[in-house]
Amino acid sequence: MTGLLDLMVGTAVGLLSSSVFVVGLIVGFCVLVGLLKLRPTAGNAPVVRSLDEPLTHRPTRYLSPADPRGPADQLRSPELLEAGTRPS
Repeated sequence: MTGLLDLMVGTAVGLLSSSVFVVGLIVGFCVLVGLLKLRPTAGNAPVVRSLDEPLTHRPTRYLSPADPRGPADQLRSPELLEAGTRPS
C-alpha cells in the first residue's frame, strides 16, 4: 500500500516540478526578449525599427496619442463628429 502511495506522490511531484520548470523557462524567455526590445535602436544596433534609423542615426520618434494626425484623422472624421451630435 505504501509503495503505491509513494509512486503516486512521486509522479505528482515529478509532473508538477517539470511543469513549473517549463513555465518558468517560457516566462523567463518572454521577459528577456521583451526587455531586449526596449533598448534604443539607433546607430549600430542589429534591430532596425524604421528604415530612417540607419540613415539619421537617431531613434524613431513616435507620436503621442494627443498629437494631431493631419487631415486624415479617422477619429475626428466628419461622419463620426456628425454621428456624435445626432440624438440616438
